[in-house]
Amino acid sequence: TAAIALLGGMLAYFVSGRALRPLRRFAGQAEQVETSNLSEIRLDEETLPELRSLTHALNEMLERLSRGFDAQRQFVGNAAHELRTPLTLLQTQLELFSDEHPDILPESAAFLDEVQRLSRLTHALLDMSDLQSVPRDDVILLSPMIDEVFADLALRAERSGISLSREGEDVTVVGSDMLLCRMFFNLVENAVKYNRPGGMVKVDVQQRDGQAVIHVVDTGRGIPQEFWQSIFQPFFRVDKSLSRELGGAGLGLPLVWEIARLHGGRVWVEESNDSGSVLAVTLPLSASITDTVRG
Repeated sequence: TAAIALLGGMLAYFVSGRALRPLRRFAGQAEQVETSNLSEIRLDEETLPELRSLTHALNEMLERLSRGFDAQRQFVGNAAHELRTPLTLLQTQLELFSDEHPDILPESAAFLDEVQRLSRLTHALLDMSDLQSVPRDDVILLSPMIDEVFADLALRAERSGISLSREGEDVTVVGSDMLLCRMFFNLVENAVKYNRPGGMVKVDVQQRDGQAVIHVVDTGRGIPQEFWQSIFQPFFRVDKSLSRELGGAGLGLPLVWEIARLHGGRVWVEESNDSGSVLAVTLPLSASITDTVRG
C-alpha cells in the first residue's frame, strides 16, 4: 500500500508538473510585458489549445495598447512642435521688452518667467517624442563625457559651493553620444539643483558583469522611499513648490529613464536618506551590444 501510494504521488507530481509547465511559461512571458516594450513583446501562441485563444486575445490587446501609446507619443510630439515656435517668438519679444524697460513691473517679470518655463517644457516634450529616431551607434568613452557634463555645470555648482568629482574606470559603451550626454547632464544637474550648499556630487563608473555601472551620489535632501519609482514618471515632482522655484518641469528623470531603456539599460534609486541619494544606471558594454547596433 505504501509503495502504491508513493508511486501514485510521484506519478501525480510528474503529470501535474508537465500539465502546469505551459502555464508557468505563459506566466513568465506575461511578466515581461511593460509599457516600454509593448511593440516588441508577443506571447507564444504555440501552446495548449485551452490557452491558445487566451494568448491570441492578449496579443491583440498588447497590439492595441502599443498603437494607443504610439498615438499618444505622436500627439505630444506634434503638439510640442506646434507650440515651440510661437513660444520662442513670444519669449524673444518679452526679453527685448524687458531689456528696454529695466523698471518692468514684477507682474510682467513673473509672466516672462512663466513663458520661459513653458518654453523649456515644450522643448523637453519634443525631446522625449523624438528619442526613438536618434541613431545609437556611437562608440563612447564615458569618463570624458562625464567630465564634459561637469564643465557645463561647473558655474552652477560653484554658485552653491558644490564640488563635482568623478571616480572609477574608463568604460566604453555604444549608443547615442547626444542622448547619453543628455542623460548624464540631467542626473548631475538634478544632484546639483537639489543639493545642500557646500555639498558634493560624485559620479562613479565601474565595469561589472558585462555592464557599465554608474552611480551618481549627492548630499542633497533625499527622496522618500515611496517615491523612488514615481520620480521617473513624467511630470511627477516630490516637492512641487521647490521644483517650480528651481525651474523643474518633472521631465528630467523620465527622460533619463527613457534614454537608459533605449540603450538596453536601466536607472533606479539605489539609496536615499536625509544625508543624500545614490542613483544607479546600468548600460551594456560596447562588446555586448555591437551586434545589435550593426543589425
